[in-house]
Amino acid sequence: MAFTADELRQNPFGPTEKAPTETTEGLVPWRFMIGFAAIVTAIMIGVRVYQQIFAWSAGLDYFEPEFQTYWMTFLYAEWVLEAILATSLWGYIWVTRDRHLDQLEPVEEMRRYFRLVGLIFAYVFVVYWTGSFFAEQDGAWHQVALRDTDFTPSHIPLFYLTMPCYVIAGVSAFLYARTRLPEFANRISVPFVLGVAGPFLILPTLGYNEWGHTFFFMEERFAASIHWGFVILGWTALALGGLLFQILRRLAELTDIHGHVGTQD
Repeated sequence: MAFTADELRQNPFGPTEKAPTETTEGLVPWRFMIGFAAIVTAIMIGVRVYQQIFAWSAGLDYFEPEFQTYWMTFLYAEWVLEAILATSLWGYIWVTRDRHLDQLEPVEEMRRYFRLVGLIFAYVFVVYWTGSFFAEQDGAWHQVALRDTDFTPSHIPLFYLTMPCYVIAGVSAFLYARTRLPEFANRISVPFVLGVAGPFLILPTLGYNEWGHTFFFMEERFAASIHWGFVILGWTALALGGLLFQILRRLAELTDIHGHVGTQD
């Protein structure tokens, strides 16, 4: 049976054929996801060990020279490395963008969708470390230690390491989709924007939080109003569920699943 060019573009393997093995093998970027998770976990454990060694011995008094040596140096190093990483990664994604998306083959488009899922996994994995570990640790630290600076041994890893890192990962995933997938290049995905921009806006909220703790609310209670912004903006990550449906809908179109659901032989 002969197929037109449009039919082949929509369903490259025919309505009843399966994709060849060489096409489906390596579709899921397992190496990237496992490697990324291992590297990030190692870094986070290393940071936690650093805290264990230097938080109590050199992190209680901002005006001591030891604090400047062990914590402010750590902070400045974070900023420099994050700036280099963001510039390099985002620049690479943009420079290597696909300038001929109208000629993208369905098989390659499917591969790119799985790569996008891998990048979203990287984003969510860093968010997990931020919210489930370092954020909870921060509350415990400030309930027992007096703060004389906004740059405390718990804030430096939380606000200036993990949060910028998940911003870098989230924006990278968004840029990848915008530059390599027609579905996202031709229009803005609202769930994608909410899922990335919402958690990013936690960083400006940090300024209000620190101002409040400095001038009118010294106690560290997570239910306090100066913390509400963290929760509300954190909830925007739930928009990634909508993004998942957008991805699944396009994958269904590429594999022609939607045309055969509920049919009988």
